[in-house]
Amino acid sequence: MGSVRIYGPPFSTAVSRVLACLVEKEVEFQIVPINLAKAQHKSPDFIKLQPFGQVPAFQDDTTTLFESRAICRYICEKYSAMGNAELLGRGGPAERASIDQWLEAESQSFNPPSSALVFQLVFARRMGLKQDPKAVRDGERRLGSVLDVYERRLGESRFLAGEEFTLADLSHLPNAHYLVSATDRGELFTLRKNVGRWWEEISSRPSWKKVVEMHKEAPSTA
Repeated sequence: MGSVRIYGPPFSTAVSRVLACLVEKEVEFQIVPINLAKAQHKSPDFIKLQPFGQVPAFQDDTTTLFESRAICRYICEKYSAMGNAELLGRGGPAERASIDQWLEAESQSFNPPSSALVFQLVFARRMGLKQDPKAVRDGERRLGSVLDVYERRLGESRFLAGEEFTLADLSHLPNAHYLVSATDRGELFTLRKNVGRWWEEISSRPSWKKVVEMHKEAPSTA
């Protein structure tokens, strides 16, 4: 097996999404530090790996990828026989389509407002930037609407795509973690009965606890 490398700081939400997938799949990997404060992600060498100058970048033998969700799909497919075999499902086209649709829901519906809130409530302060109250209000409203949909769905099934933890659930961990653990907006999750139950279960997974430990070990500069 070739050396798997992920470039970027673990506290990055996109990087931690890939880390959680790698740990679930029990794939050995190396984290290559990238100092965002020093703009190492904008260097010519890094741009060769990630043309948009963002983290993460990912290498596996001769394969180079960017975009965390695509990287996670690749990991699940290439290392299908390792670790958690349920991340992309094993029940056929309908199960895979259910996982894919909730991954798209995370990317298109959940991520925009939750990322805006994480930036405003967590990273803006670390970067010495002024918080935008309107962006916070808009993010709360939009995320609340998304979580109302999730509340109904999670009243029907244990996890978003069915009865097993999959990549669809995993992909929500980074942003939700910051909102629940590092802001006063955690009640967006915890006061919704089904969402709260779901969050408690997915955030308690050993794989995610390992990623959170990596956050603590990494420099806090955004």
